[in-house]
Amino acid sequence: MVERQESGKLVRDRIPEIIRVNGGDPRVVILDDREYALALQAKVHEELEELLASPVDKRVGELADILEVLYGLAEHYGIDWDTVEEARLHAKHERGGFEGRVWMRP
Repeated sequence: MVERQESGKLVRDRIPEIIRVNGGDPRVVILDDREYALALQAKVHEELEELLASPVDKRVGELADILEVLYGLAEHYGIDWDTVEEARLHAKHERGGFEGRVWMRP
């Protein structure tokens, strides 16, 4: 990963402002396209780990964080979210969802 990402992480846009209001002095940089793509990929992994480790009462927030990163990835890739949702619904219609809890053995 890019060096500046190794010493930091992607945060929501208003986090530096919130830190400043609370008396902090955040060090920020704006990522280029390549760095941003890598940071989004790392962020989705980070958020998934947080979801898996979270107690039941925190899962809604963690799922919302994952969804926000997915929105960011779609936007970065130039994909309209409605197109993603349409593809999801098509796949669900064609192949089903995961509600049935079906596990396939090798």
